[in-house]
Amino acid sequence: MSPTGKAASVAWDFAGSAVIVIGASRGGIGTAIAEAFHSHGAEVHITGVEPKAEGTTLPYTQLDVTDTDAVAAFAAGRDCDILVNCAAITRRGEEMAPDFFSHVLDVNLTGSFRCAEALLPSLRGGGRVINIASMYARFGSPRNPAYGASKAGVEQLTKSLAIAWAPDGIRVNAVAPGFIVTEQSARAREDASFTAAIEARTPLARWGQPEDIAGTVLFLASEAAAFITGATLPVDGGYSTV
Repeated sequence: MSPTGKAASVAWDFAGSAVIVIGASRGGIGTAIAEAFHSHGAEVHITGVEPKAEGTTLPYTQLDVTDTDAVAAFAAGRDCDILVNCAAITRRGEEMAPDFFSHVLDVNLTGSFRCAEALLPSLRGGGRVINIASMYARFGSPRNPAYGASKAGVEQLTKSLAIAWAPDGIRVNAVAPGFIVTEQSARAREDASFTAAIEARTPLARWGQPEDIAGTVLFLASEAAAFITGATLPVDGGYSTV
């Protein structure tokens, strides 16, 4: 079995669980997470800022996570046992513009909070929230300062909500991906020297695949992680240990 096929093949059982993955329309990490939950029995609903893509088979809602009223309308009366906040944007080399900087934070950080807060009534009594942070929450990011700042905020938000919502039986955790092969990283991967430098520094000597993140999300959503809350787990091939 290839290294990227192992994580998503673990025999998790999510039969009967209502899972919402925010930001799963572009074939990257969110899509891999949604498909992994679906393959293990969950009832999965996904969202994206774009219209539903051709070939998307899971129930889909076009949703702008910066629109508080739209998020509230989406969440109203909706079942949700597991919420995955995966909506995010970044533009390498373009994030010093103050207006765009604010927009990145609104999508990546405030958007995650909007969705979690709107779905809180459904999550009470055993719900799980998994936020997608980034290793850039802890590294400086000169070409992506807004993205790094937003993901640092996601990590802190995860800790704060874990404490605030523990009395409601809700666990809140996060995953911090390293360099993953996605549409979002496509521009960076056009730089051959950059790509090679990442592989050279990473102990596992490769970029990650979206399925590598999906396996960790399934773990955090499972009963195997019943005593974990407020944690951010790095999934970066060892990059952050060097």
